[in-house]
Amino acid sequence: MKSALEDDLNTAQAQAAIFEMVRTANVAMDSGQMRRANAAPFLMVLGKFDEIFGVLHDDDAAKMGKIIEWATATGREKDISPELLALASASGPSDEEVAGKIAAMDQARKAKNFAASDKLRAELTTAGIIVETTKDGVRWKRK
Repeated sequence: MKSALEDDLNTAQAQAAIFEMVRTANVAMDSGQMRRANAAPFLMVLGKFDEIFGVLHDDDAAKMGKIIEWATATGREKDISPELLALASASGPSDEEVAGKIAAMDQARKAKNFAASDKLRAELTTAGIIVETTKDGVRWKRK
């Protein structure tokens, strides 16, 4: 991968090398040949790949939100494309917003205000958030 990138930023060759590495690792895992000692170097290479390409973690919604916040704060909201606004609004609430609603839901439940708690849970469900209340606390994930 590194030699491909140093070769005039040959991204196609670098990606092919990573895909081949992942394919080989998957075969090794499926056949029980992947060793614990192989995990750290494998994850290190994937981490380096992600440092360059930024494709392993879906953080686009957070980045779009920050762009919109910056544009609004600097008086440049007219420069925000309709496509970006549509994507940002369709991406759902941020992790911080979800955590805030879950905290409010928990407080409402503790105050025995179950209608308010149910309303917050319904809002999260509508936004594509699955909320699970367990004996260890509340867990959530995106659909």
